[in-house]
Amino acid sequence: MNDVLILLGIGLIAGFLSGLIGIGGGIIIVPVLVYVLHLNQQEAQGTTLFMFLLPIASLSVYNYYKAGQVNMKVAAIMACTFIIGGYLGSKTALAVDTKLIKQIFAASIIAIGIKMLLDK
Repeated sequence: MNDVLILLGIGLIAGFLSGLIGIGGGIIIVPVLVYVLHLNQQEAQGTTLFMFLLPIASLSVYNYYKAGQVNMKVAAIMACTFIIGGYLGSKTALAVDTKLIKQIFAASIIAIGIKMLLDK
């Protein structure tokens, strides 16, 4: 039962942050699944991707669309190659040691954070 409450809390917080500032999956959910619920990195990533199947195409996108804040052409073009990139990335992640994936994940978050902090 305790794990269920943790998962419900993660979902609520990540959903809120996703709607608010466009983050949630990689930055919130994956680390909690790894460090609190002790899933390995690949399992946490796969679980998070599966969780996104329905919610991403629902109310949060609808709110942005309704407010005129979705560029359909840009989204459609990126979606075509995102499918291929996601497939190739998942195959690579499953073939690489968990520790290396964690390091790549952490370095990515740090690099993006620094870039955003220093951006004018």
